[in-house]
Amino acid sequence: MDYTLNCNGKLLGLHTPQVMGILNVTPDSFYADSRQQTEEAIAGRTHQILDEGGTIIDVGACSTRPDSEPVTEAEEMERLRMALPIVKREVANAVVSVDTFRPNVARMVVEEYGVDIINDVGASADLSPLASHHLPLDMFRMVSRLRVPYIYMSRKSTVKEVMLDCAEAVDRLRSMGQKDIILDPGFGFGKTLEQNYEVFKGLERMQALNLPLLVGVSRKSMIWKLLGCTPAEALNSTTVLNTIALMKGASILRVHDVREAVECVKMTQQLENVK
Repeated sequence: MDYTLNCNGKLLGLHTPQVMGILNVTPDSFYADSRQQTEEAIAGRTHQILDEGGTIIDVGACSTRPDSEPVTEAEEMERLRMALPIVKREVANAVVSVDTFRPNVARMVVEEYGVDIINDVGASADLSPLASHHLPLDMFRMVSRLRVPYIYMSRKSTVKEVMLDCAEAVDRLRSMGQKDIILDPGFGFGKTLEQNYEVFKGLERMQALNLPLLVGVSRKSMIWKLLGCTPAEALNSTTVLNTIALMKGASILRVHDVREAVECVKMTQQLENVK
């Protein structure tokens, strides 16, 4: 998609799909190897994401795995106030997003640390797979005021419902003056295993919304439950789905394994360039 994000004056083009590397500053994320809590580990992961070809660093301080209990807003802010200065010190000009569902956290990270993108996993504090979901209007108002790109994630369970939900969200966001919007079908949220694959199969239909599409399937349970393995054993199958997602129009891949995702982008781009 020929779309450009304005990230605090840094222009990020999506004509070539981009890779968002996950940096978790939590003790309980579902994939153990993604947990980074010491200063050394955070700095190392920050450089690893960029050295392997990632262009966005996605910092998360509140685990969103389905069986987790969200930490308090104060604890989430404390973790981010520890991690973000390290990220900014190590790579001052990198594009940084923060993964949160709390408007006050979004305000804090943008105003205090100049975070470029808010990656919203949904308004409901109930993170169970089949939690009900309504438009997060408080977050909509906050990001519209902050004027940063915003990733809206749908918890709906069919392609049609996801598209209707996203269309409604976009209308509300536009009415509030929000400019850059990225859509996330929400794999692993509000969907059974079968519904995840039904939505994935129809992914290309979301291009009708004419907005960038973020796909985050990295090592998720939709992979390892299907295959009877563990998150640690789910890299190869993640790569398969990332490749298919790119062929179906994904503009951003959110991943734990940056190098492998960048290779997916290079391979699919080469195929597209063949005359």
